[in-house]
Amino acid sequence: MDGRDLVRSVMSVGSAGAAQGVRTVRAAWRRRRADASGLPTRGAERARVPGAVGDVEPGPGGGVVHFGRSRLRVLVAVNGAVFLGWDGAAPEPSYALAGRCPEPDPRAVLEPDKDGGWRVVAERVTVTVSRHGAVDVCTPGGVRLRRDLPPRWWEPSAGGPGRWMLRSEVAADARFFGLGGRASGPRLRGGTYRLWNTDPGRPFGPDDDPLYLTMPVQLVVADAGTHLVFHDNSWDGTVVLREGEEGAGSGHDRPGGSELRMAGGPLRSWVVVGTPARVLLVWASLTGAPAVPPAWALGHQHARWGFGSEQEVRRVVTGYQERGLPLDAVHLDVDHHDEHQVFTVDRDRFPKLPVLADELRRDGIHLVSVVDPAVRAAPGNAVYDGGLAEDAFVRDGSGQLVEGVVRAGESVYPDFTHARVRAWWGGLYAERLAQGFSGFRHDLNEPTSFTTFGESTLPRSARHALDGRGGDHREAHNVYGLCMARAAYEGVRELAPEQRPFVFSRSGWAGLQRYGGTWSGDVATGWPGLRASLSLVVGLGLCGVPYSGPDVSGFDGSPSPELFLRWFQLGAHLPLFRTHAGPRAGRREPWEFGAEVLTHARAALLERRRLLPYFVTLAHVARRTGAPYVRPLWWGSPEDRTLRDCGDAFLLGDALLVAPVLDPGTDRRAVHLPRGLWYDTATQRAYQGPGQVLVDAPLSRIPVLARAGAVLPVRGESGGLELEVWAPARGRTGGGLVVRDAGDGWGEPEIERYVARWEGRQVVVEREGEDGVREPSHPVRVRGLAGR
Repeated sequence: MDGRDLVRSVMSVGSAGAAQGVRTVRAAWRRRRADASGLPTRGAERARVPGAVGDVEPGPGGGVVHFGRSRLRVLVAVNGAVFLGWDGAAPEPSYALAGRCPEPDPRAVLEPDKDGGWRVVAERVTVTVSRHGAVDVCTPGGVRLRRDLPPRWWEPSAGGPGRWMLRSEVAADARFFGLGGRASGPRLRGGTYRLWNTDPGRPFGPDDDPLYLTMPVQLVVADAGTHLVFHDNSWDGTVVLREGEEGAGSGHDRPGGSELRMAGGPLRSWVVVGTPARVLLVWASLTGAPAVPPAWALGHQHARWGFGSEQEVRRVVTGYQERGLPLDAVHLDVDHHDEHQVFTVDRDRFPKLPVLADELRRDGIHLVSVVDPAVRAAPGNAVYDGGLAEDAFVRDGSGQLVEGVVRAGESVYPDFTHARVRAWWGGLYAERLAQGFSGFRHDLNEPTSFTTFGESTLPRSARHALDGRGGDHREAHNVYGLCMARAAYEGVRELAPEQRPFVFSRSGWAGLQRYGGTWSGDVATGWPGLRASLSLVVGLGLCGVPYSGPDVSGFDGSPSPELFLRWFQLGAHLPLFRTHAGPRAGRREPWEFGAEVLTHARAALLERRRLLPYFVTLAHVARRTGAPYVRPLWWGSPEDRTLRDCGDAFLLGDALLVAPVLDPGTDRRAVHLPRGLWYDTATQRAYQGPGQVLVDAPLSRIPVLARAGAVLPVRGESGGLELEVWAPARGRTGGGLVVRDAGDGWGEPEIERYVARWEGRQVVVEREGEDGVREPSHPVRVRGLAGR
């Protein structure tokens, strides 16, 4: 801990006084001392490579290839995903997988290849293993998508987990996406990216890395095809990406590359090949279907650190209602807790919280509570005493409780990697439900250190159950937030079985979508922060987490009226639409920015309310297919290089293209269009893609274009469901899905499929079903006819 760390530690808790600062510094020294004594010294290391190929063991879906100093397991699953595990690594146990490893493909067999290597040929992919351990992943036509060079290990001479490195090559034209929540995306350019969930300790911008939710998931898009690679290892690591260069002729290309270095853990990976839609479908089948949020969680949510009292909550809610502004949820931050203690209420400021919650719910407004993992280490604290009785808290190698300093002061931490502890913690949400809360936001669960930001509040030597395997925080850190989300989701589902849980978490790992979603964390207020927040949502969707959104208008500072409005207009088209402000940011209600902003913000809110049936449909589509709500422009045309490089617009489902304003003073902007006919939804003017067009972007709105032929479910003026149909191009048809949610419970929703086509000079819309074609079940409004 250097002088800079000391200053930041004291500043982070300065408002709590000098005594808190002393406790903070003491906790940091305790953590460093624990690691010094509890972790093995590195000492001398032995380097190792696989060596030359030896014999093989064919098996279902592939087999095991033996080398002189290692062995490689190759398995092609029935869903087409390829598993690669070195040194005997198997697909299980895994925190990423939703269940058991999928069955092997019986048609895929291990067979000899040229030059002494081996290969496995499957329907959608061919995997070849060279005689020295290089692995090529190719299309069925033999075009190479990825080459993993022979790995290298560095193992302590005295024994223990070794670190390793894997270099990979991709096509010269390939572009990288993913790696969890990255502010510099969505296209990840050359550079170093760390795989360690981290609170940066300040509002972040595009240049900050890592952030709260990292995961070793790469989506690679090239002319030859798209593939996803997931290295199933939760240890600390770094990924160095290098984009390739295309030369002047054949043989002069410089391939792109990826270098992965992990501090320990297994060397195992999954690879999925196909179109973007198919890749995400298979990824969801491996890691779990995304949870469908309750319908109200797809509306507008308002949060602020500093509501302070029931009276202030009522004042804000009344402000929305009097101005005709839709509001679906209010978030209470840590200031509603009793001295920041989790699962408590400050009775002085919120004396009748259940009454308040009931009043709001009658108006269609739900309360959401923040939940931190830290439990104040104080006898008499019911959660602390109960956790001691359950032996629920993380301990060090000598068996002592590990304490850290966060908002609640000296605190201990549940070991969410233990099933018994998850069940105990999940039961605690009964108190939150009794207070009237409908949803839960998990914060500081990297877990955050208030002593040295960028590190965990738990020492790396802290012991964890890891669901029976045992280990330390080096392996548990990145999955800590994921396991906390699981505890909450399963607990709430048992406590309130009639309703879908609403849980979203600042930290997590691969598979988080099974339990809910995430948000951006403390994004900096400013135009760069606005751009970064869009990057996070797109990137997380490509990693399988479709429900996310930023702190609209940023966490800190005072946004200008223009910045607030442009961020608000973007947020109205993202899955999680939540305004928020930090403790020193002041009020962020739309009416605080003047009459003009209020008028335009009302229009954005009403448009979100109108599109709510479409968002509900996208949520159910995500659950069934893994396709994110928010998709990059290249989603349907990954071969279009211009779209691959475009990160300032996105597709909302299949039907809409949203082009937010990300720079000040903009009233017109360029929009890159995928192929096909597109309509400006404001003017109904038609544009032909692919290509770039200039579209008006007045302060009153951001450009939104509809795909010709799209059938969108929307909320009509009477409140009922209507079909908004955009005229297909002549000679072509269109269509769309409508998923009618059965409520916020578990009833199976009704899925309706519609087709739109020209019949003479009219656009006809029909519903397709098992019993044939029939009339639509809802009113139809055809648009786009005037703009042709």
